[in-house]
Amino acid sequence: MQSGTHPYDSLTPDMVLDAVESLGYLSNGRQLALNSYENRVYQVGLEEGEPLIAKFYRPQRWSDEAILEEHTFTLELQARELPVVAPIVDEQGRSLHEFMGFRLAVFPRRGGHWPELDKPEHLEWMGRFLAQIHNHGASQAFRHRPAITIENYGEESLNYLMTHDFIPTELQLPYRSLVEDVLKQVRRNYDMAGQVENIRLHGDCHPGNILWTDSGPHFVDFDDTRSGPAIQDLWMLLSGERQDMSMQLSDILAGYEMFREFDVRELNLIEALRTLRMLHYSAWLARRWSDPAFPHSFPWFNTSRYWEDQILSLREQAARLDEPVLMV
Repeated sequence: MQSGTHPYDSLTPDMVLDAVESLGYLSNGRQLALNSYENRVYQVGLEEGEPLIAKFYRPQRWSDEAILEEHTFTLELQARELPVVAPIVDEQGRSLHEFMGFRLAVFPRRGGHWPELDKPEHLEWMGRFLAQIHNHGASQAFRHRPAITIENYGEESLNYLMTHDFIPTELQLPYRSLVEDVLKQVRRNYDMAGQVENIRLHGDCHPGNILWTDSGPHFVDFDDTRSGPAIQDLWMLLSGERQDMSMQLSDILAGYEMFREFDVRELNLIEALRTLRMLHYSAWLARRWSDPAFPHSFPWFNTSRYWEDQILSLREQAARLDEPVLMV
C-alpha cells in the first residue's frame, strides 16, 4: 500500500477559512467538517447571513472541464426552478475557484432529513422532480463526464482489484471467477433491455443525497453526475423484498410519468446496475486507500472477512440477476 503524505493533509482549518475569505466572504471562525470522503466538505459560518458549504475537490479526480459540466448542469436545473443545490456563482460568473493548489466551490446551506421511502406521496413527489431533471438531462450530452458502463464500473473495477494487493491470495481466484460470471449475466440483462437512451443523470441518487423538508425534496451532491439510463436514478430509492420494491417503483413512476415517459425495458437493468455499483464501490475503496481518512473510516475493508462477505453477496446477486424483472 502507498504511504506518506496525502494532498488533503495540508487542508488545515485555517486554510479552509482563508480559502472562503479569499472569495470575499467574512468568516466568523466557525466551521464544521461534514460527512464526505471523496471530497472534503465544510460548513463555514459567516459574520453576516447563513453559513455556506465549501467543497474542496479531490485532486486529480475530475478535470476542470468535468467539474464545470457538473456546475452547469445543476445551475441549469436550478434556473428551471427544480429543487437542486447548485454552486454559488460570483460576480465574474465563476463557480469553480482555486486556492493554494485546491479547487473549491461554495454552496448555500440546505437543511433537511432523509425522505421517508415508506410514504407513497413522497415517492411520487420525487418521481415528478426526477422526470423533470431527466427531461433536461436528455436535452444534450456531457462532453467531459463518462457514462455508467459495464466496462468502467465492472471490468475496470475487477482489473484494479486483481492487480493491487487487497484481496487475500486464497480468495483471488474465487472472487475473479465469480465476478466474471456475474458480468456475463449483467451483459445478458443489458441485451434484454436493448438500446436504451443514455441521458445526463444525478448518478448517485440514494436517500442520503436527498434532503426532505416541508416543501419537499432537494437533490444534493451531483459530484457523481454521469450519463446513463434513467432507471439509475430510480432503483436506489427501492428497498426491501420484491413486493415492497414493486410497490415503491409504482409510486415513483406514478409521479415520473406525469412529466416523462418511462421506458419499461430499463427494468431489466435494475439488478445489473446494482451489481455494477457493488463492484465499483469495492474498487473505489481500494483506489482511495492511500487517503488516511479511508482506513480510519472503513477499517473492515482490508480484511479477509470483507472479501468473504463480498463473495457471498455477489452469489446472492447472481441469483437476483436470474429473477424475472420487477413488475409495476
